[in-house]
Amino acid sequence: MSTIRVGSAPDSWGVWFPDDPQQTPYHRFLDEVAESGYEWIELGPYGYLPTDPEKLRAELGSRGLKLSAGTVFEHLHQDDSWDAVWTQVEDVARLTAAVGGTHVVVIPEMWRDPSSGAVLEDRVLTAEQWRRKTQGMNELGKAMFETYGVRAQYHAHADSHVDTEENVYRFLDGTDGEFVNLCLDTGHISYCGGDNIAIIRRAPERIGYLHLKQVDPEVRARVEAEDLPFGEAVKLGAMTEPPRGIPDMPSLLAEIERLGIDVFAIVEQDMYPCEVDAPLPIAQRTRSYLGSCGIPSVTFR
Repeated sequence: MSTIRVGSAPDSWGVWFPDDPQQTPYHRFLDEVAESGYEWIELGPYGYLPTDPEKLRAELGSRGLKLSAGTVFEHLHQDDSWDAVWTQVEDVARLTAAVGGTHVVVIPEMWRDPSSGAVLEDRVLTAEQWRRKTQGMNELGKAMFETYGVRAQYHAHADSHVDTEENVYRFLDGTDGEFVNLCLDTGHISYCGGDNIAIIRRAPERIGYLHLKQVDPEVRARVEAEDLPFGEAVKLGAMTEPPRGIPDMPSLLAEIERLGIDVFAIVEQDMYPCEVDAPLPIAQRTRSYLGSCGIPSVTFR
C-alpha cells in the first residue's frame, strides 16, 4: 500500500525569495504551517529559513515540524554551468541532509523573467543543449546522492525548457532513474496543457515526489491566448486552492496510491505576492479537503 505524506511549503505562504518585504516572515510561516496541521515542509528559497542546521532543527523541532526537501534551480544546458549550479546545490543539499531531509527538488531556470516577461534566452533548446541538460542532471543527481545522501527530484516548470508533457518525457528518456526522478508538480503540468495521470501511467517508476496544486482553467486560457509570463499569471490567480481547479485531486491521488510507493506530496500553491493573512485559512481548507478525498494512503504524518 502507498503512503502519500502530505505537507506544505513556503510557496503556499507567498514566498519566492530568500528575503523580500512583501513575504511572510519565516517565524510566522512556521507557526502557521504547524497551526494548519501539517508536519512536513520544504526549505523554500535558500536563505528564507535559517541556514544554520542547529538553529533550523530547533525552529522545526519546537513546532513539531520535519523537513522533506530543499529546492534549487539549474541551468545545466548552458556552457560552463556546472560549477555555478553545483555551488548552489551543495548549500541546499548540505542543509537539507543535516536536518533530516532526503530530497532536493531541482527546477529548470526560466527562459523569461517571471515578473517582467523579458526574454532571457530562446524558449526552445537545441539537441546539444538537451544533451548537456540531461547528462548534467545525471551527474548532478549522482553527486548529490553520493555526497549528501539526498535524491534529486526534477520539477518541470512553466516558462522553462522542461515544461510540457512532451518535454517531461524527453527529459525522463535522457536521464537515469537511479539518480534522477520526477517531482510531479500537478499544477505546472496542467498549466502547460499536460495530463498528470498520463505521465504517472507512462513512467510510474520515475515518480519520486509530488507537488500538489491546481490551476484555474479560465486564467490558464487567458495565459495561453496572450502568452503571459508566469509571474503575471500567478498574480491573476492561475494557481488556485482545491477543489476549484484542475487536475482533479481524488483521481490523481488514487492513481498515485495504485503505485504502491511511499512518497511526499507537498501542497505548493503559488501566491506571490499575497496579503499576510491570506495563506493560513487557505492552508487549513486545503488540508481538510485533501483529507476528505477518500484516499486511504493520504497521511499528514
